[in-house]
Amino acid sequence: MVLMGIIYILIILIFILMMFAYVQIKIAGMNVKDFYSFIEANQTLDKLYRFSKKYEKLSSQDQLIFLSEAEKVFDAFNKVPDLLWEEEYQKYMDVLDKYRDIKMVRWEKN
Repeated sequence: MVLMGIIYILIILIFILMMFAYVQIKIAGMNVKDFYSFIEANQTLDKLYRFSKKYEKLSSQDQLIFLSEAEKVFDAFNKVPDLLWEEEYQKYMDVLDKYRDIKMVRWEKN
């Protein structure tokens, strides 16, 4: 019986924490979907950053993949307040620079 009481208290506590997180996201002026997209984009940004530092020359297909993924990251980051991603600013700018370089090279080829 005591175990059931503890389980109920834990479930209620988890529900309260989820509601608190939801309210905080809404107070920040975001949708939960946008915040979740930002979290996923943050992970992708880390991968793109490592990729952009590791490879100087990319094949045409790799360039397209990089451009596509970078555009998704930029879109997600633009939907959340800048305050959330100040720590990732340098990575964002490095990926943006690589994105611009690839776009310029592809534009010159056409």
